[in-house]
Amino acid sequence: MADGSEPEGKFDIVVAGGSYAGLAFVRGLVQALGPDVRIAIVDRARGPAAVPTDGRAFAVWAGAKAVLEGLGVWQAIAGEAEAMISIEISDSALQDGMRPTRLTYDARTPDGRPAAYMVPAATLSAALYQSIANEPSVTWIAPAEADDLALTERSAEVRLRDQRTISAALCIAADGRNSKLREAAGIKTVGWAYDQIGIVATVQFSKPHGGVAIQHFLPGGPFAILPLRNNRACITWSAEAQEAARVMALDNQGFLAELDRRIGGRFGSIELVGTPQSWPLDIKLPRQLVARRFALIGDAAHGVHPIAGQGVNLALRDAAALIEVVADAARLGLDLGDGTHLERYQRWRRFDSMMSATVYDGLNRLFGVDNIVLRAGRGAGLGMLDRLGSVKQMIVSEASGLSGDVPKLVRGCPV
Repeated sequence: MADGSEPEGKFDIVVAGGSYAGLAFVRGLVQALGPDVRIAIVDRARGPAAVPTDGRAFAVWAGAKAVLEGLGVWQAIAGEAEAMISIEISDSALQDGMRPTRLTYDARTPDGRPAAYMVPAATLSAALYQSIANEPSVTWIAPAEADDLALTERSAEVRLRDQRTISAALCIAADGRNSKLREAAGIKTVGWAYDQIGIVATVQFSKPHGGVAIQHFLPGGPFAILPLRNNRACITWSAEAQEAARVMALDNQGFLAELDRRIGGRFGSIELVGTPQSWPLDIKLPRQLVARRFALIGDAAHGVHPIAGQGVNLALRDAAALIEVVADAARLGLDLGDGTHLERYQRWRRFDSMMSATVYDGLNRLFGVDNIVLRAGRGAGLGMLDRLGSVKQMIVSEASGLSGDVPKLVRGCPV
């Protein structure tokens, strides 16, 4: 892999951001088209070793797992992936003496395989990076940041913060929910900030977790316990901003005490693994996913609430769709930045992104209302759903990302 030491470069495709979506897209396109496609990746760091430790973990559902298998990277991930066997949902106030499970899902596909695996973020990042690390057609330009963009009839001109310019037939923005290139392309967004902070921590249990994932809907926000290998778990917690600031200011023992109040001693004693992390939560959706010679993927295409943990699954479906669209265009000898096939990508992915964002926002608002009457109604509704096995299976299938018109990689087919 070239190091991007030349001041200027001309490529077929430039990818801004070494995100999961960006790396997956590059891996898939090189796999589909071979070494003739010249790709530049612009990122603030080169490779996962240069990035601060990421304490997050992702639920990789069956559709996203199929993408990773098709890209040839799942084998490098499997040893750190924990199968999610079941999902439990509760809805109660923090001070309630009992926190009954309102809804239980068997998190397996009809043929008995796990519908989802929990994967540490660092493991996923490293596997994707290593899959392209030795590709001669891929140039990693780092440390660098894409700062501005000019889209013309013939090329996409990306200007870096250090004033270098990169030219390509197509620019892919995978630079996060606050994408600079999205703004430079003139794509407007809709969204709002939540009065919530996302907290992530990894813990070690003294009792087996048995592969169960638990989602407690608490008035301040959802609190999830997600199983990891070696009897560890990733805690993802959306808390009101003031409460989150108080909790993050605690020492380790105080922080663990707050976790234990919410976990309730179910898995025995708990220990912290690493340092808790936090960030403000918001929703940000672009009005379109493409422009002339330009496309959005990953968080740049849909900054959603983490309540359902579907962000990385949406990102990998984005990558799978764009890989297929661009590869088809290249094989036909078309201009890679032509708007026709980019519109196909937008039609393919826009509905999924918008529906997912709407559902996650609605769930966060519905379960965030601390009202005893409404809570009773939610409990009755969840209890009714718990008795409808076929409906629950349909929900698991939908979460798996296998339903509807999905890209070839999601279906387990080569591009």
